[in-house]
Amino acid sequence: MKLRTMAIFALLFGTSCKSQDLPTVPELNLERYQGTWYEIARLPNRFEKGLSCISATYTIREDGRVTVENRGVKAEGKESYIKGVAWVPNTDEPAKLKVRFFWPFAGNYWVISLDENYQYALVGEPKRKYMWILSKTKTLDTQTFDKLKLIAKQKGFDVDKLIMVNQDCNKN
Repeated sequence: MKLRTMAIFALLFGTSCKSQDLPTVPELNLERYQGTWYEIARLPNRFEKGLSCISATYTIREDGRVTVENRGVKAEGKESYIKGVAWVPNTDEPAKLKVRFFWPFAGNYWVISLDENYQYALVGEPKRKYMWILSKTKTLDTQTFDKLKLIAKQKGFDVDKLIMVNQDCNKN
């Protein structure tokens, strides 16, 4: 990924503005959360514009932090890839992570909703500018998607702007 794009991501996802209250899940087991998650839908953002088949792979490191590897496919078929690190700054709030792709900037990665089997999640940040619906599978049934969309709306996210993510790049 180009340095300029990473810088834009860092600026857009930075934490300099005052956060609003956004409840998160009370518990988050990173061992269960790790693995590959597929992006089902998201609010618009510049750093993923034009990408399809977006996934994020989370791997716990020996130091307790999490390696984050984000992948997507550009319109022309080339892969977009960026690697970063995530961590829990306050163990009393395990679902409020920080993620850094470009030093020294770090953004919020807050798990707002998570099913008990760790198969789908709603992730956002307290300013409600960014939000993702994620699944451990490339598809999510309509009922579950609608449930997560409703939760996002109730939490103050503008779900009318949601972008569905194509996960079938074999047909692009």
